[in-house]
Amino acid sequence: MNDMTPALSRRLARRLAEGALSVALIATLATLATAVVRAADDPKAAAAAASAAKPALTVTVTQPQRISLPLRIAANGSIAAWQEASVGTEANGLRLAEVRANVGDVVRRGQVLATFASDTVQADVAQIRASVTEAEATFSNAAADAARARELQTTGALSAQQINQYLTAERTAKARLEAARASARVQQLRLGQTQVLAPDHGVISARSATVGAVLPAGQELFRLIRQGRLEWRAEVPAGDLARVKPGMAVAIALTNDGKPVSGKARMVAPTVDPQTRNGIVYVDLAPSDDARAGMFGRGEFIVGETQALTLPQSAVVLRDGFSYVLRVGTDSRITQSKVTTGRRVGDRVEILGGVDPAAKVVATGGGFLGDGDLVRVVEATAPKPLPVSAK
Repeated sequence: MNDMTPALSRRLARRLAEGALSVALIATLATLATAVVRAADDPKAAAAAASAAKPALTVTVTQPQRISLPLRIAANGSIAAWQEASVGTEANGLRLAEVRANVGDVVRRGQVLATFASDTVQADVAQIRASVTEAEATFSNAAADAARARELQTTGALSAQQINQYLTAERTAKARLEAARASARVQQLRLGQTQVLAPDHGVISARSATVGAVLPAGQELFRLIRQGRLEWRAEVPAGDLARVKPGMAVAIALTNDGKPVSGKARMVAPTVDPQTRNGIVYVDLAPSDDARAGMFGRGEFIVGETQALTLPQSAVVLRDGFSYVLRVGTDSRITQSKVTTGRRVGDRVEILGGVDPAAKVVATGGGFLGDGDLVRVVEATAPKPLPVSAK
């Protein structure tokens, strides 16, 4: 031993040190394994280890519920006037003197919308009235002569030719009087046509009348939405037309954030467009300040009800373009499940598949959780009852 070189002594010491380290490492691993086995065998130790993991979130859970949901048929279409009236002039060659109505005005049947200059017509009326007076005088004189001729007919004082002349003069004068009176009625009608009247109650939708214009007969001056009634002309696929019946309720959305306009189906068109394979359903709209002729609207016909499995919308999480629910297991761990959704009514969404009806899912806050997260489940707080008023 005394003859051992220093280098050999150092190598021997290093190997002894490495052996001691390996023995210590093996002893440590054996101790940890023993502790794990004891923890597995001891329920209290396992509970203590589980309590060491902290839940990611405190959540309330809910279960799918079956409720009645309406069956709907979606359709698109434009709003138009129920009926339009073209208001024009019957007078020919008269100057438009006054315009009393404009676009958007609500008018009544018989209301004066415009007037024409009536000077020339009034002059014609005065002239024809004078002609009527002259014809009346002529007829009166001829009638008196005819009456005397009839009295003298039996006496022989007048010849038959003279008597016939008097009677003919009476009939001629009477015919001229009737013609003059007819001309007077025509001129009176022309005088009435100098006022343009509304043919029905409604709203003025267009105006082309211009003061000072000299217009021919038949020229359109106004366009009127009769009775202010609007209709929605819904384009419904041919396969769904048989399910749409007159009287069905409809809700039409005219804007993205506006209140829907209610309506009722009035008539289903008897034909289908061969190009689009859509049929027109005419829907009467309830009075609304938001609806305008020419607007586009999306609506739904309610054709019945069915039972459906639903969840609150807050329980359905959208990720990567798919819908998921977060199921809570018996170990309070989260399991993410992809679901297929259907109809939406209020705050409920229909679940077509992907979750068991008895499953418990996270009601709100699912967007902050992931697959495998530990949560703490608490009971949902019941709404406080409203105070009862004393009688």
